[in-house]
Order: sequence, then C-alpha cells, then structure tokens
Amino acid sequence: MPSPFAMPSQRVTASVLHGARDLRLQERSLPPPASDEVQVAVQSTGLCGSDLHYFNHFRNGDIIVREPLTLGHESSGTVVAVGAGVAGGLAPGDRVALEVGLPCETCEFCDQGRYNICRAMRFRSSAKALPHAQGTLQERVNHPARWCHKLPNELSLDLGAVIEPLSVAMHARDRANLPVGSTVLVFGAGAVGLLAAAVSKAANAEAVIIADIQKDRVDFAVANGYADAGFVVPMARPQTIEEKLAYAQEVADKIKATEVGDKPIGEVSAVYECTGVETCVQSSIYVRTQLPLRPYSHPGFLTRPQATKPGGKVMIIGMGTPILTLPMSAAALREVDLIGVFRYANTYKAAIKLLSNRPASMPDLSTLVTHRFKGMDRINDAFSMAGRATDDEGQLVLKVVVDMKEAA
Repeated sequence: MPSPFAMPSQRVTASVLHGARDLRLQERSLPPPASDEVQVAVQSTGLCGSDLHYFNHFRNGDIIVREPLTLGHESSGTVVAVGAGVAGGLAPGDRVALEVGLPCETCEFCDQGRYNICRAMRFRSSAKALPHAQGTLQERVNHPARWCHKLPNELSLDLGAVIEPLSVAMHARDRANLPVGSTVLVFGAGAVGLLAAAVSKAANAEAVIIADIQKDRVDFAVANGYADAGFVVPMARPQTIEEKLAYAQEVADKIKATEVGDKPIGEVSAVYECTGVETCVQSSIYVRTQLPLRPYSHPGFLTRPQATKPGGKVMIIGMGTPILTLPMSAAALREVDLIGVFRYANTYKAAIKLLSNRPASMPDLSTLVTHRFKGMDRINDAFSMAGRATDDEGQLVLKVVVDMKEAA
C-alpha cells in the first residue's frame, strides 16, 4: 500500500550561478522529502558576503565554483510537506529558520558539539565540497527536520533569516565568554559587526564601541542602539610592514581615547574583528596592549610600564586577507588571546529565544533589513544592490533580503 506521506516529484524554479555575474532562473526536479526531511517553501533569504564573492568572482577566496551553484543560506520559510519518519515537532504550515550546515554527526568534533568544524560538513551555497551543496535561492528545498527550527508567531520571516548571521555573532560571544560589565570594541559595521555589537549589548556589556571606515555605518550603529559610541577609521594606505603597524597603533590609540559617558574607553575587554583587514587585526591587538606609564607602588622602583588590564581577547571573525603580519610579541607579553570564530554551533534555539524575548538593552534587529526584492526575477537586482554602500537615494545598504513568498 502506498505511504500516505508519498508525493510525486515536482519541478521548482532555482536561481543558478553559471559564471561571474551569470545568474539564470532554471527548473530542477525536487523529489518528495526523505523520511527524516521536511520540504520547505523558502520565503525570506538574506544575501551575505560569501554570496557576493561567488556572484562577482565565481569563487570565494581559494574555493572555486566547479559546477552550476545555487546561492543563498540565510533563509526562513514554511513547511509544506513532512517525511514519513519525522515524528512530531514540525507540520505543514509551520514557519522555520533553516540551519543549512549539515555535519556528519559521527566524528570527534560532532561528538563534542563542535559540529561547525566537522571535516565532512556540507554547507548550502558553498562550493567547497563536490558535488556542491545547493543553496536556498530556490522555490522549495528538502532539508533534515533536525536542522529546521520552528519560529514562534511573533517573529517575522525576515528575522528568521537574520538568525543565521546572528548565530555567527552569538557563537563569537560564547567563545569570548566575557563577564557582565565588559567593554567591547567591534571592527566593522556591516551586518555581522552590528550583530556582534547587538549581542554584546544584550549581554549587558558596560560599553560597546563600533569602528568602521564608513561614517554612515558608524552613525547608523550609534543612532539605532547597536553601540554606545563610534569611531570612524581614518582613510590611509600604508604600504610597508612598519607603516602598517604604525598606522594600526595610531588607530588603536585614537579608539582608546573615544569617550563613553564623558570618559575615554581606554583598553577594552575584547575586540570582535569582523573585517579581515590586516591593519584592523593589528589594531585589535594594540588596543589591548598599550602599556601606559604607571609608577610601581614599591618605593625605590623606577617609573616603568605597567599593564592596567592584562589579558583580553581578540575574536577573529572576518575572513579577509588570508596571510597577515601581526605584532605577536605585543599579544604574547600581555597574554592577549587570539580566538578564531568559524560559523556557529548550537546557537539557533538560543537565537530564537533571544529574539522572542528581546532584552531592553538590545536593539531591534529588524532595522538591519534595509532593502527587499520580491520575486525570483529580482534576484539579480538584489545582488547588484547588496554590492553597494548606498542606494540611489543615498540610503545605507546593510542587509538585502529576497522575498519569495508563494502566492496564496
């Protein structure tokens, strides 16, 4: 007897990248969901930096696209079908956020809960593995029910899509493990930097400063409650190692002098480095390592450098320049921890809870979505907008969302 869950394969429309800036709408066959899967009508998808790299260059750093690829991984949608083995929890009509990384779930890292660094990870819209794991810029996808997270009624689909980059910021916060009342600096006021600032505010940081080369982004962050103060990084193009380090030290000194509540911020507890720019990473170390002149308390000691706040952490989030020259002795002498952050693990449920019960100290993350394009035929336009700093009216471009809600 045929299963009551059986359904025929169907044709769905997908946005497929065939080369640099060569996106085409094509049909592909979508089978019924497997026993452990649900089928989701993708409805809201945010575009991120990796999508843009693939779109513009047909590669993302050293990862080269080797076959036609559907982009998109910051997504939410509605369950339209459920596999026969999905027992409770999800049903047609439920709105879900998609966690699109699929680890092996059997290796040592998965066993430790660190599935984000699983060597066998398949991540939608990434060309790292072959065949590529196709992304979410298509009408419907089949996805393991385990990695579909039900959204409460009060959360919009846009916020459901924002959960993916929010998870990066929350994973960085978890790895930093800062005490309440810490001071935080964020380099980079793009979407991830703003989210890192937002989760720091939610964690009751004493002060959050955000730094970026674009003044309008810094102004946005402060005006919308993502940061307590901002710093516009001065434009410069240092060439030699010596020039870069001198510039980084100058930027660090100026940031320390930035006032919050009528007093300089000074050294910070942690830096969230979200740019990947070499001089910003260097400044992240220096902002933790300046040794002001303070006399030792013991009489007879000469006045000499003494650290006011030893230790501290630099969270390496931005994926920019692959090889960096860093002032390692400055970091080592102050025991500054350089901590890598790669995607996220075990964050979606916590992110949904955070958004559902937003602390008064955390900004409204819906302000991140600055531009929306409705329909799959507007995906090219969405990518063009996502690559801009401002739109034709001068409005800041932060998070661009493709709205693919199915007709009722």
